[in-house]
Amino acid sequence: MLFLFPFLLSILSTSLTDILPFFPAKNTDNPNIILIYMDDLGYGDLSCNGALGYTTPAIDKLAAKGMRFTNFLSAQAVCSASRAALLTGCYPNRMGVSGAYFPGSKLGLSPDEVTIAELLKQKNYRTAAVGKWHLGDHPSFMPLNQGFDSFFGLPYSNDMWPVHYDGSPSTGWKKSIPTLPLILNKDTFALITTLQEQGDLTKQYTERAISFVESNKKAPFFLYLAHSMPHVPIAVSNRFKNYTGKGLFADLMAEIDWSVDTIVRTLDRLGISKNTMIIFTSDNGPWLNYGNHAGSAGGFREGKGTTFEGGHRVPAIICWPSVIPSGSICNQLTATIDVFPTLAEILNLPLPKVQMDGLSFLPFLKGNLNQPIRREFLYYYRKNALEAVRYDHWKLVFQHPGRTYTQNLPGNDGFPSPTPEDFPFPVALYNLSRDPTELYDVQNAHPDIMEKLTQLANKARADLGDDLTGAAGSGRRPVGTIH
Repeated sequence: MLFLFPFLLSILSTSLTDILPFFPAKNTDNPNIILIYMDDLGYGDLSCNGALGYTTPAIDKLAAKGMRFTNFLSAQAVCSASRAALLTGCYPNRMGVSGAYFPGSKLGLSPDEVTIAELLKQKNYRTAAVGKWHLGDHPSFMPLNQGFDSFFGLPYSNDMWPVHYDGSPSTGWKKSIPTLPLILNKDTFALITTLQEQGDLTKQYTERAISFVESNKKAPFFLYLAHSMPHVPIAVSNRFKNYTGKGLFADLMAEIDWSVDTIVRTLDRLGISKNTMIIFTSDNGPWLNYGNHAGSAGGFREGKGTTFEGGHRVPAIICWPSVIPSGSICNQLTATIDVFPTLAEILNLPLPKVQMDGLSFLPFLKGNLNQPIRREFLYYYRKNALEAVRYDHWKLVFQHPGRTYTQNLPGNDGFPSPTPEDFPFPVALYNLSRDPTELYDVQNAHPDIMEKLTQLANKARADLGDDLTGAAGSGRRPVGTIH
C-alpha cells in the first residue's frame, strides 16, 4: 500500500490546484523596473489589442505573462506634457508643463520636481534614460539633472530637424531648426541627418538598453526606454526593411516587437526575469493625419492632440512574474500618473511633499481587480484648457475649439493632411461603457450626472485653473525656466 501514497498525493495536489485560487509569490523586494514608453503608439497598434495586417508576438506574449490594461489613460495627449506626468505622478499643468518643447526652449520640467528616477535613488537603484527625452533641452532640464545616472538618446522629437518629409533638406520653417543631436550623457554622440540614420535609432536604443541591464544585473535598476517612434518620421534598420511585406509601419512594429523580445530574452539569460517589472505603454494616441505612417486608435474617437479617447486611451501592459498572475486583464480606470505612486508603494517609499495626482494601483497587480481605485480623471489640453472630465464611465466634454482628423482624408508616405485645430466641439455627455466611441450625447437623459461632473469640473478649475473659463487655479507650481 505504501507505493500508492505518492500516487494518491499527486492526485490530491492536482485536484487542489484546480480548485484553489492562485496566490502569487510575495517577493516584491526592490524589483528591477523597465519602463518602455512608446511615442504616438495607438491603442489599436498591438495585435493583442486587435491590430490588423501584422502581429506583435513578443508584446502579446508580454501581455499573456502579465496584465493588460484596457482603460489606461495618458495624462495629456501631447509629447512633453505626457512625459512630465508619467515621470512625476502629477498632471502636467500642475507643474506648468504643456505642449511639446521645441529646440532651444527656455522652459522644461523643473529640477525641483521629483521624478521616478529620483524616487528610486532612495533605494540605491541604478538609473538610465534611453531614447527620447523632450522635457527641455537646456542642460539643467536634461536627464542627468533629473535623477538619471546616464542618458543616450534625442533631446526632443525626431521630427524636430531641418529635413523635409521625403528626407530632403527643408526649405520651409524647419530649415532654421538645428541638426538633430544624438546625446550620450551630456555630449553630442552623433548628428542625425538622414532618414536612414533615423532608421537605426530603435536598434541603437535597444543595444544601449541591453548594455545597461547587463552591467547592472546584480543591483536593482530602473531603465526608462522611451522609443522615438512610431512618431513620424518613421524608419527602420536594414534588417527590417520590407520585413513584413505590408508596408513601412508594419516593418517598424516588427522592429519594436523585436526590441521588446530582445530585452525579455536578456532578462531570461541573466536569470533576473522573475523579479523584473516591465511596464509597456505610450505617451498618447496616433497622429492620424499621417495616414499609412500612423497607427490606429483601435476604434476610439480622434487621436493625438485631442481629449477624446483616441488621444488619451493608450495600450498598457505590466509584466512582473513574481507578483502578477499571468493572463490578467484590468478594465478599471488607470492612468500614467498612477505609475509613480504605485512604484512608491511597492518599495515602501514616501511620496514627495507636494500635491500629487496619481493613485497607487498595486492592488490591481496583486489580483484585486473588482474595486475601483481611480474614479475621476481630468482631460486638459493646450496650455491649460479643461476640455473634459471623467467619473467612472461617464465623460463630460465641454464646448471647446480643438483638433479633428475627420475633416480631411489622411496623408500618405510621410506626408500629412491638413488638420483643423479650431473645430467647434459642443458640450456632450458620453457613457463610455456603452459608447466608447463618444458618438451619442446623452446629457438630456442624465441631468444628475451632468450636475455631478460639472461640480467635478468646478473643483478642478479652482485647483488647476482653466483657460476656457478664465479660472487661474491655486494649486499650480512654476514650470522650469531659463532666464
